Amino acid sequence: MSDALVPVLEVGGTHVSAALVDSHTWAVVTQSRVDVDGSGDAATILDTWAAAAAALRAVPGASWGVAMPDPFDYARGIARFRDVGKFDALDGLDVGAELAQRLGGEPSFVFLNDADAFVLGEWTQGAAEGCARCVAITLGTGLGSGWLVDGRVTTEEPGVPTLGRARTLSIDGVGLEEVVSTRGIRAAYVGRDGDPSNDVREIAALARSGDATARAALDAVFDALGRGIGPALREFRADVVVIGGSIARSWDLLEPSFRRGLDWADAPPIVLATHPDDAALRGAARAAGQPRSDADENARMRGRL
Repeated sequence: MSDALVPVLEVGGTHVSAALVDSHTWAVVTQSRVDVDGSGDAATILDTWAAAAAALRAVPGASWGVAMPDPFDYARGIARFRDVGKFDALDGLDVGAELAQRLGGEPSFVFLNDADAFVLGEWTQGAAEGCARCVAITLGTGLGSGWLVDGRVTTEEPGVPTLGRARTLSIDGVGLEEVVSTRGIRAAYVGRDGDPSNDVREIAALARSGDATARAALDAVFDALGRGIGPALREFRADVVVIGGSIARSWDLLEPSFRRGLDWADAPPIVLATHPDDAALRGAARAAGQPRSDADENARMRGRL
C-alpha cells in the first residue's frame, strides 16, 4: 500500500466506516461500513472496530485518523461514554491502546471530534475550501458543530461555544440540543398532537406534503436553531456555514425557518456539504497527516471534557 494512503475510521452510534484516503488528491480510495451495536459489551465493540480497520491492510505503524463522537478524551484517546445511550461499556477505556493491541504493527491514532472532522474535510475539499473562517453544523441524532480558522480546529476564538460544541448553547432556557435533534423534533411534533410513531424522516415527508402539524414542528425547531446559534456565528465572523448530517437531506424544508430565526440580513453563505457522506473521512485523514504539533493542539482543545 502506498504511504500516500492514509487509513481512517469514522465511528457512528450504529456503525463504523473504514477508509483509505489519498493524501495527494484527498480522494477516498476505498471505503466500507460495518454495523455496530452501541449497547454491546466493550470487547465486541472494539473487535468490530478493529476488524473494519484490519480489512484495509494499512502499512504497519501507520498514523490513523479517527473521527469519534462525544464524549471522548481526544488528546488521550480515552472513551468517556457514560449514561449517553451508546458505547457505555467503553467508558474509561484507552481506545487507542485497545485498537493498537488488536491491529498489531504499532499504529498510532489521532482522534478528533466527528463534527471537527466533517468541517475539516469540507475545508480540505468541499464547500468550505479556501475559506479562512468556517463553521459546520451537523444535524442528526444530536447537534454537532465544528469551527475552523485557517484549517485548524479552534475553541478559543470569539463566539465559539464551550469546547466548540453547539450543544452547550441554550435557547429559551433549554439546552439547544434538546430542541434541535431527533428527540427534539419528535417532541415538537408530538407536542402538537402529531403521531408519536412517526420518525423524523416521516415528519419531514408529511411537512413536504403540506401537513400543518409537521410543518409547524419543523418551523419551531429550526427557528430555535437560528436564534440559538446566531449570536455565536456573528461573533465568530464565519465566511461560510456548512450544513451536514442525516437531517440535512431535508434542508430545503428547514432553511427558511433557520434563516428566520437567524434574523441576519448579511449572513455568510449557508450551504450544504459538497461531500456529505465522506467529508469526515477526509477530515480524519487530514488530521492524521498534520504536523504533530498541530494535531496535538487540535486534540488538546477538543479533549477538555
